Amino acid sequence: MTRPTRRLSPAVYRRRRLVVVLVLLAIVAGVVLAIWQPWNGAPAPSASATPVVRTTSATPTAATPTPTPTETSPTPEPTTTATEPAITACSTADISVQAVTDKDAYGAGELPQLSITLSNESTVPCLINVGTATQSFVITSGSDTWWRSTDCQTESSDQVVQLEAGQTVSSVTPVTWDRSRSSVETCDGARPQAPAGYFHLSVSIGGIEAADTRVFQLR
Repeated sequence: MTRPTRRLSPAVYRRRRLVVVLVLLAIVAGVVLAIWQPWNGAPAPSASATPVVRTTSATPTAATPTPTPTETSPTPEPTTTATEPAITACSTADISVQAVTDKDAYGAGELPQLSITLSNESTVPCLINVGTATQSFVITSGSDTWWRSTDCQTESSDQVVQLEAGQTVSSVTPVTWDRSRSSVETCDGARPQAPAGYFHLSVSIGGIEAADTRVFQLR
């Protein structure tokens, strides 16, 4: 005679299902651990693959220096210098001119040597042209003009010099009179010779005439 089967309670079924589930979980966990072994040569996981590092500039920024006030010298006041007065041309009132001969009397065949002397009688220097272009020698006998240095003059020059106050200068090279009568028409021909007698020499230079004439004798 068959013994009737005893019916199990629901609680027993629940415990059995729980055991089955736990066994399955243990099996799965074992399989996973067997496959993934993080310590076997693999790097440990990190929270971030690329760490963020705050960097600072290697070269410090140079601070702009504050300019240091320097002592400045006071600007010198302009000095006034006395301006020397410009030297002006000599005037007739400043200069005295004199006619000069090397002798008072000349024998036959002797040729008079004519010169000019001029003096600055003022208290300041002045300028005057003493070149041959401004020199004039004239020889007369009474009212008759015998000879002029400018009648047959072929070359002339200018020479401006400064005469200091009180300075006297004379011709360096005298002019020779050949004792003949001059004229512009007879410069290349024969001319009459002056007779014996007294003659007067008058001169001028730089436009200033001598106050007196020089008297000399031809014998």
